[in-house]
Amino acid sequence: MSVRAGKHRALLAALSLRAGRVVSIGELVSFLWGGDPPARTRGTLQTYVMRLRQLLGDPSLIRTTSDGYRLVVPPEQVDVHRFTTTAGLARQAAQSGHLADAAALYSDALSLWRGPALSDVPSDTLRDDEVPRLAERLLVVHEERNDVELALGNHERLVPVLRSLTADHPLRERFWAQLMVALYRGSRQAEALEAFRLVARMLDEQLGIEPGPALRELHQAILVGDPSLAAPADRADPDVPDQLPPDVPGFVGRDELVDRISRLIAPDGPRTAVPIVALTGVPGVGKTALAVHVAHRLRDRFPDGRLYVDLRGYALGPATPVVEVLTRFLRALGVPPEQIPVDVDEQSTLFRSLLTGRRMLLVLDNAAAPDQVRPLLPGAASCPVVVTSRDDLRGLIAVDGARRVKLDVLEPAESLAVLRRTGPAAEELARRCGHLPLTLGIAAASVGNGPVARYLERLGDRRPLDLAHAALTPGARRLFGLLSVVPGPDFTTEAAANAADLPVPEAAALLDQLAAARLVRSAGGRYAFHDELARFAAGVADLESPEQVGAARVRLLEFYVRAVDHCAELLYPDLMRLPAKVGRAVRLPRIETAAQARAWPDAERANLTAAIRSAAERGPAAVSWLLADGLRGYLWIGKHVTEWLSTARYGLDAAHEQRDVAGEAAMHQNLGTLHWRLGDFATSIAHYTRAVELHRLSGDLASEAGVRGNLGVVRLESGDLASARNDLETCLALQRESGGPRSGEAGVLTGLGVLAIETGELAEAVDLLGEALAISVEHGLRGSEITALTLLGVASQHMGEPQRALSHLAEALRLSTEAGFREATARVLESIASVRLDLGEHAEALELADAALAELREDGDQRITTNVLVVMASANRGLGSLRTADEQFQQALTKARRIGYLPGEARALVGLAGVRRLLGQPAEAKALATQAVALTTRLGLRVTERSARAELAALVDALAGTPGDGR
Repeated sequence: MSVRAGKHRALLAALSLRAGRVVSIGELVSFLWGGDPPARTRGTLQTYVMRLRQLLGDPSLIRTTSDGYRLVVPPEQVDVHRFTTTAGLARQAAQSGHLADAAALYSDALSLWRGPALSDVPSDTLRDDEVPRLAERLLVVHEERNDVELALGNHERLVPVLRSLTADHPLRERFWAQLMVALYRGSRQAEALEAFRLVARMLDEQLGIEPGPALRELHQAILVGDPSLAAPADRADPDVPDQLPPDVPGFVGRDELVDRISRLIAPDGPRTAVPIVALTGVPGVGKTALAVHVAHRLRDRFPDGRLYVDLRGYALGPATPVVEVLTRFLRALGVPPEQIPVDVDEQSTLFRSLLTGRRMLLVLDNAAAPDQVRPLLPGAASCPVVVTSRDDLRGLIAVDGARRVKLDVLEPAESLAVLRRTGPAAEELARRCGHLPLTLGIAAASVGNGPVARYLERLGDRRPLDLAHAALTPGARRLFGLLSVVPGPDFTTEAAANAADLPVPEAAALLDQLAAARLVRSAGGRYAFHDELARFAAGVADLESPEQVGAARVRLLEFYVRAVDHCAELLYPDLMRLPAKVGRAVRLPRIETAAQARAWPDAERANLTAAIRSAAERGPAAVSWLLADGLRGYLWIGKHVTEWLSTARYGLDAAHEQRDVAGEAAMHQNLGTLHWRLGDFATSIAHYTRAVELHRLSGDLASEAGVRGNLGVVRLESGDLASARNDLETCLALQRESGGPRSGEAGVLTGLGVLAIETGELAEAVDLLGEALAISVEHGLRGSEITALTLLGVASQHMGEPQRALSHLAEALRLSTEAGFREATARVLESIASVRLDLGEHAEALELADAALAELREDGDQRITTNVLVVMASANRGLGSLRTADEQFQQALTKARRIGYLPGEARALVGLAGVRRLLGQPAEAKALATQAVALTTRLGLRVTERSARAELAALVDALAGTPGDGR
């Protein structure tokens, strides 16, 4: 929505700044016209209000009162109020010693500022009244955030932030003090003292005063090296990301280039633009080795980390998608998986914001074009970038200011150092290798300890690569050619064995030959090709045995399918999946435990996504949707959202093109599950509904039942209880009609049990959940058992049986803790805390809720987080901390509305209404309680509806005794 008219913007700003409160007509006249109002002031104001209502699209948002107008929106929908609330939560976290949480909250608060307050609002009166107050509040939050970052030990990254703040606010002494501390802790004592001299001179020249006592005492402490100024012993970010490959052992030559690149990346003087160095040159000239070597040499200059990616711009397989690169980088920077956007532009913006204030180095290897690089560029000058490419990257130089450094071949003396030989024969060999590091390395491996002259005789007119290939055993030559079918960045011994149809020990021995000949790289049990060697392998394989190459590709893809299916059997045996359809024997890696089943796809994720794309584009198409379907549970567990979205889309497109109904249905189900995970219920329901239609079309009752169950749970969580009941009951009937295993009924019965709890049918809920529990125990379904026990505890609580509730929940907590299910543990802790609230044990409830949040902090479901916040707020209300409770209820309400979690929204509304009543704001409380009653009545949430109506009744009584309440 765009509000173009200046007076309308002024009116909206005045109402928004006092959201939920009445702004008198006199104030509005002053804000809009200052001391020169029009003749028909009230009529003109009414016209402006009418037009603003039209622009907002909902006339009820602006209410008319007896003496003014009121904007009826929750305060959390207005940035300035969200800023105040979030900063308050940050302050509370800092005071409680939760510094990492405080830093994150302060960052969230400051991100709401997009420029000077009210800069586009044409109202001198409004700006005179509000801007100084808002500006002061902003500066105080900056000061508090800086103190937290210093306490966390993040002084290095804070220096550029504080230099900017002292430049913008040179008379604010606290910023100067923080800068001095940050510099001192970074072993920059001289700069810290210079900062004091600068502020002292400025204060004297502009105000005729000397620095205050706090600044003078800090100056003296720095002079004497006071131990109290030392950085905290434990750094907040011990896991600094370092993704650099190992440095090249015995790196040879390039001394002048190393120094030149180092000066470009990390100049001694200040800079404002991001330093970008583009290393360009022909294949095999050593661009990657040089970039990695320089990065290792300068690692101490970048204490916040080193990020690396191979963009695969010249690989035989697909290039690394930018969205996957940004996902990896954001995860390395500590962004929880569920908070990583799926849109590449949003990812890029988040990436740049996270690098602000940090000193990091980025190495972007093998870029084919500037478009691969631009979304990955930081905005902070403290984060330089090294790009390697065969292309000259003129666009990056012209548009983005990159400095090109062209690599030439090695000097003759350097080439001899690579060969580890001297003399005329070695000089001739270096010349025959073109002084290229890649070719020299292959030649050196072939020569070994033998005479160089004899090697030259054998070489004749051939290239060193041709001779190295010819010197291989027939088995090694065959394997070398077949490995060109690998679609991803690397491969394992098992992958090679399946591609070549060899026993694993034989494949391992042949890989050792290839690595010794420098035809593949080996590291940590994994192997990879240089792009040029992969092209050579593909060329010789296609010439010698094109049919074998095609068969090898199919065998490799089938290996991935069966290995993913094997992991799925260990991780989620009861999750409905397409059959793997691999008839021949497959040589699987040794995967025997759930931990191993998670670790294998973690290591292979890039290869698996590349395999799905390759199968979708080149066939066999069925592999794309079989792999995408088999990975669904793993991607759910790990919340690998971007990979999940891309693989499911490739699978869906391939299945649709091949008119494979089962595959298309599975991919719609896959996308339905993904969007459920994201909290996008509408899109999830659309995909699930299409999957149901396709399964019904094919007559697959068992699959239709499985999707119906998921659809019912999504509708239940979205608040559509009637549709949820229909889906879940239909699912149960279809399962029994199809003769499927009884174990599949546990989840459906659990969903119906939740539904019964929400609608107040507690006896029925106990029966349903008891049956679900029995099935889960009988079939060893640990996750379903924990869920059933937790919900039995909730049902017992609502039935007024707290001790029985605690007994069920204690057992659920034991099982979830043993299994390491963090989300399940958080859900149980939240439920126990709720029971403790009913017993009046508010301090215990708060402690339990805090423990639940700790379980969710790194990888938490937002619905559970919402429920935990409601319980935490309720506990604070019981302890008399009403302002804290108010902030936490608002936070829960915002989170619930953002993800469309209507039951959570209803509970947050009821809690917020109760707090506002206790704070002496009955009118606001009544509006919130009225919303809660309307919402719970519409959804049929009878338990929450009773609470909402009780709160509304209390408010009506309170208002009845409040004169002049404006009803």
